[in-house]
Amino acid sequence: MGRYTGPKARINRRLGFQIYENAGAIRAMERKPDPPGMVTRRRGKQSIYALALIEKQKIKFYYGFREQQLRKYFAKARRLKGNTGEHLMLLCERRLDNVVRRAGFALTRPQARQGIVHGHFQLNGRTVRRPSIQVRAGDVITVKNRPNLKKLYQELVESGGDPGCNWISRDSDELKAVVTSLPGMDDVSLPVDVGQVVAFLSR
Repeated sequence: MGRYTGPKARINRRLGFQIYENAGAIRAMERKPDPPGMVTRRRGKQSIYALALIEKQKIKFYYGFREQQLRKYFAKARRLKGNTGEHLMLLCERRLDNVVRRAGFALTRPQARQGIVHGHFQLNGRTVRRPSIQVRAGDVITVKNRPNLKKLYQELVESGGDPGCNWISRDSDELKAVVTSLPGMDDVSLPVDVGQVVAFLSR
């Protein structure tokens, strides 16, 4: 199954969180905050399974994963020593497309992913096209030195403002971001009950 390409606002409303950050989806959720289908009555108490499914879907849509990709990350997290849920979230945060988004070089993760695939960014001086690359402390991400790209991303940086990310340092003039340290759980940008996700994916 491919990535979700349907109405972004519908996913935001279903999961009760701004999963998709484009302006249209945000405005739509502000107009209609209730989950789809809730017109005249409140939703009844949800089962543990349903609540866990919602938490899993948050991760899947937020980071732009297919189901198989999410399970691949989960399998990798389980092989690491320590808390599986924490490892899962930190692997997600360390993806290059997430770092580009959190550095403020893109307004959304899909936009960041597209820019990487098209070769707009360099990692430690080398052009990369894989959004899934895991960054490491000390890595340097730059916009490729082409006038049209510099202009495009300078405008995105100016429109996006200060990203406010503690583990990434951005030089707006040079269009450069440095991974100053690896993220911790306090740095994870998605509020999610990862314990429920681990239980769901362990079934």
